[in-house]
Amino acid sequence: MIADLKKYDQKYVLIKDIYGETHIGLARYENADFLECEWGGEGDGLFIEDFLIYNDQIASIEETVVHGTAELWTEQLILRKARPEDAEELHHYLGRDPEFSRYSGWNPYATLEMAQEAVRRFIEGYGEEHFYSWIMDVDDVVVGTVGAYDYQDGRIEVGVSVVKGWRGRGFATEALRKVLVYLTENEGIPCVTAWCAADNTGSRRAMEKAGMQLVRTEKGGLSAGGNVYDKLIYEYRLG
Repeated sequence: MIADLKKYDQKYVLIKDIYGETHIGLARYENADFLECEWGGEGDGLFIEDFLIYNDQIASIEETVVHGTAELWTEQLILRKARPEDAEELHHYLGRDPEFSRYSGWNPYATLEMAQEAVRRFIEGYGEEHFYSWIMDVDDVVVGTVGAYDYQDGRIEVGVSVVKGWRGRGFATEALRKVLVYLTENEGIPCVTAWCAADNTGSRRAMEKAGMQLVRTEKGGLSAGGNVYDKLIYEYRLG
């Protein structure tokens, strides 16, 4: 029994349970009253992602550092790893929305098969050191994606998409801000970059509110859907 389990809330922990299993991830504390009401168990406990470990099942616990696509929490969102069942929602809500690829011409979810293949690549990539791909989740509903790609020479590119109907709630800014801090402070990546079309005011606002700085404009640097746009290049650096 851990005397003060609550102090591990929102901390990355390594737990060894009484059954010999090891659990690593972001801990979410729940008190005994809640767990008894919702789960029928006794005592307080911690959730590691969706897995519940009761206090009396914990043999040892310590804080740890987690790398790669670690689960992240913001005020409104859970940023989690992709699951196979996410493919259908990604296709339906992003792949079928013309606004999703309006300024990029890139749509990895255009068909269900493409979405399934994209999710499969995400899941396979989670074992790589500098692979980052999150589902933006609100109460088990997919509301967008955020990821970082092409790590090289201390730089990585980040991108974010929000499902139509969930836009305008600050999700893009919130997710970006969390990921930028995680990549620089936790992962030690000195520079995070991003780009968008100059006409894409929503993306521009999200990046600027998240703390990214406009460093370069490429005139006519983007071509999508028969249109040409100026390309804005943003950067985020720690400190």
